[in-house]
Amino acid sequence: MRCAQSSNKRLSCVLFLALLAPVVLAMVVAPCRASETSSPDQPSLAAEGDQASQPGQSSQTDQTGDVDQSNQPLKNLTLEQLGDIEVTTASKEPVEVWQTPAAIYVITHDDIMRSGATSIPEALRLAPGVEVARIDGNKWSIGIRGFGTRLSRSVLVIIDGRTVYSTLFDGTYWEVQNVMMDDIDRIEVIRGPGGTIWGPNAVNGVINVITKTAHDTRGALLSSGGGNEEQGFINARYGGSNGNGLDYRFYGMGFNRGAEYHSDGRNFDSWKAGQAGFRIDWARTHRDSFTFQGDMYDEAAGESVQATSYTPPYSQVIDADARLSGGNILARWKRVTGEGNDIQVQGYYDRTNRYEPNFGELRDTYDLDYLERHRLPWHQQLSWGAGMRFSRGDELEVVSGLTFVPAIRTDELFSLFFQDDVALVPRRLSLEAGSKIIRTNYTGFQWQPSVRLLWTPTETQTFWLGFTHAVRTPSDVERDFYLSGYEGVAPDGLQFFARFNANPNFGSEQMNGYELGYRRLVGPKVYVDFAAFYNHYHDLLSEEITGAPYVVTTPTLTYLLLPAQFRNGLLGSTTGAEIAPEWRPTTFWRLRGSYSYLRMALTKKPGSLDVGTAPIIVGSSPAHQVAIQSGFDISKAFTLDLDFRYVSALPGQMVRAYNTGDANFGWRVNKQLQLSFVGLNLFQPHHAEDGGDPGPLVQIKRSAYAKLTWTR
Repeated sequence: MRCAQSSNKRLSCVLFLALLAPVVLAMVVAPCRASETSSPDQPSLAAEGDQASQPGQSSQTDQTGDVDQSNQPLKNLTLEQLGDIEVTTASKEPVEVWQTPAAIYVITHDDIMRSGATSIPEALRLAPGVEVARIDGNKWSIGIRGFGTRLSRSVLVIIDGRTVYSTLFDGTYWEVQNVMMDDIDRIEVIRGPGGTIWGPNAVNGVINVITKTAHDTRGALLSSGGGNEEQGFINARYGGSNGNGLDYRFYGMGFNRGAEYHSDGRNFDSWKAGQAGFRIDWARTHRDSFTFQGDMYDEAAGESVQATSYTPPYSQVIDADARLSGGNILARWKRVTGEGNDIQVQGYYDRTNRYEPNFGELRDTYDLDYLERHRLPWHQQLSWGAGMRFSRGDELEVVSGLTFVPAIRTDELFSLFFQDDVALVPRRLSLEAGSKIIRTNYTGFQWQPSVRLLWTPTETQTFWLGFTHAVRTPSDVERDFYLSGYEGVAPDGLQFFARFNANPNFGSEQMNGYELGYRRLVGPKVYVDFAAFYNHYHDLLSEEITGAPYVVTTPTLTYLLLPAQFRNGLLGSTTGAEIAPEWRPTTFWRLRGSYSYLRMALTKKPGSLDVGTAPIIVGSSPAHQVAIQSGFDISKAFTLDLDFRYVSALPGQMVRAYNTGDANFGWRVNKQLQLSFVGLNLFQPHHAEDGGDPGPLVQIKRSAYAKLTWTR
């Protein structure tokens, strides 16, 4: 066994060194081929096929992040220009990165394409401070600054202005958040609380996925490929214009992905999905713009679940497909009434159908948001808005050990926010203050205030600090959920069960966050971004025994029951820092790195009877993460990208520390055709990243795929 492991390690090293050799060779010969090398003002051919903004094109910036930055596509920008990108996640208004008092990181379209990522979770590995762990073939555990879980409970996820946070289990189902990767303009990641702007559940961070406008996706695109795990995929898109300010696109995508490595050979986690959608953008006048878009999907995602019932065999592990389908439709209108003054109205409808082996859910969500911005005297920018959301869920009982009472419920959210940005010294010192006021069907009115100070001593240097109070509101799973587990046979011969009962008194989890950060461009070739934080939490979820076991008699079974509940029994803190430097030693080579440190300390509140939740939560997020990315334009036709990452151990999931690497070799055959060869997790045949499935840990396999892209 040791010999086999040693051989596998040697093979991994040989493969990676073989991929590294062209970089070394190209560095030697590149000076002699300078005429072939991309310059800062001219992209390499490897990037020319991307349907990014064209020179001279522009689009208004709204709360979804459509960027008025189109003199150059993101892939062409120098380090200084990257700091000038206008982002919207931190304030719902377009603000340059240099003027943003938050720990924000932008993953550009070119970053995604050159990483070889085939899903949003895999693309998020590029951002510092984001914990991405693959559970199996179609599930991920994602967290920001701790609290990583399969549903990312403390992170708010937004796709083109549409919140994809489920109120049932209080989180995001990543397996149904599929976006055609070629159409993503960028992903803005806020590390730290964003509740003041976005409302509840943006406790530890916000992930804002922003797709390209229809104007920027004119023409045709067809891509297809496959490999050992990515067994086959196809993406197709066509966009056009009526020549009178109306642009449109239609797309379709599908994939078939194989199971990861299972030591017991069960291979339950294969994944098949198909999706289609459209987007229409209409710039009716220079004042008014409209967006109308929608998606539909259908999936079969294999999974393994523990199912408990009060009939024999009482408990069993079921390996079966979850049938997942749904769709959404969104409309948005923006009117510009003057410089710094505008109105935005957005509404969307989302339908979810989940048929899993142990439960089912049918959900309809309706959301309406209003945003208004005003430029005021004394260098002030005032923003305010209001919103409402109604989400009606019909929970289907599949096994008697997992039920919701009532089975049909409408979750409600009402919100109001205001924020004032005051330039104390224009372009040098500013103060930002505001608050979100929310009310749900489970809570009364709650405030989420924030105060942030920004100092920019130079145009390429920023200091900032901030305080925010954020909350995660209760969900159906805490208030209306009954979950049973089979414990075996009691000494008296009765069947023994434990059950989490609904807790109508479960309250919001609360956090007070303190942050500071620094970003600087050190000359034209080096950029440094640093952030540190201290977060104090209270009223966190705990799992508590609420009484002694007692006998329950039903017409079909007499059994012993141990009662339990989800309660607000934990408190604690997190402390940490992230640093993300970038160096461009030449015009054809880019080096980026990041290091993230996290210290978590959770304990029981006085009187809490938590059964051991705190150590599991603390042990499910890595204390250390390291990432290094090297991007090299070998010539106009060839690119090579190498990624390395290290993640420390997760004792709460029984996962050891690991390091691995990815590689992406791109060949621009001609203006219309591009070929990519991608290798993922190359350092070992397979490794575990997270627990979560019954049975042995699922391990993520070494994989490779080829992709052919045609554009016109």
